[in-house]
Amino acid sequence: MYLPLVVGVDGSEPSLRAVDWAADEAFLHRLPLLVLFASRWERYEGDALAHELGKPSARVLADDIVRVAATRAQGRHQSLVVTPETVPDEAEHALVCAGRNASMIVLGSRGRSGFADRLLGSVCRTVAAGSDCPVVVLRGDHDNRADGGRRDGLVVGVGDAPASVLQFAFTEARSRHVPLTAVRAWRCPAPETVDHPLLTGEPARAYEERAAKDLEAALEDAPADVTVRRHTAEGSARRVLPAASAEADLLVVGRRTHAKLGRVAHAVLHRSSCPVVIVPERLRAR
Repeated sequence: MYLPLVVGVDGSEPSLRAVDWAADEAFLHRLPLLVLFASRWERYEGDALAHELGKPSARVLADDIVRVAATRAQGRHQSLVVTPETVPDEAEHALVCAGRNASMIVLGSRGRSGFADRLLGSVCRTVAAGSDCPVVVLRGDHDNRADGGRRDGLVVGVGDAPASVLQFAFTEARSRHVPLTAVRAWRCPAPETVDHPLLTGEPARAYEERAAKDLEAALEDAPADVTVRRHTAEGSARRVLPAASAEADLLVVGRRTHAKLGRVAHAVLHRSSCPVVIVPERLRAR
């Protein structure tokens, strides 16, 4: 039995772009797609939503939004199994619950305007921190395609991340037939003592070499059918990974603590130039 891919919708353009991306991803992995709308969003955004859809507010219903989104996904891939669903719950709770029996959750990075932007931003952070499955947040100027290969493949952050992060990244790169760039950030603390035999003369090089060895060790079991590039960069991961995302179609990072985003995950969600996927420590098979 294949766990469905879940996409959260709210009627906004970013959420419809998320539907496109999710439909491609589900089709790529031969997964069913669940289009989910949490109906309590209406009480925050009814008037604005009515204006966008060109209907009186009394006719703007959850079913309208989820039906349009499901039809859009089905039109993208005719063979895709698409299920629309509305849930009478807050968005954060509904999506986290859905993630307990999902292969992935896909979200747009923002809502319509004003308070809606802040609300959906909060939804993204909460779901990314608390979901049992990987969560994709569509950052950057992506072209609505999960498999477009428009840039230079995938990037994965390799630090103290759990093995599930690399497992996920290998699978995604293989499915898309694109290279995977594994990035490890390193820093040279200052000042360093000149008495240390490894650091005399070139303290930075010792840290760079150590980072390269750690990266190689992490990739020891990389599958032969995935092209993996190694890259070490000086600086904090919070700066290095967003910079690497400029040439990527997807940035993969890990999350160890349940219900809390680490500093790196938090930073890339705000600064990445491409879609970001937050992978929890324990990753179920799809």
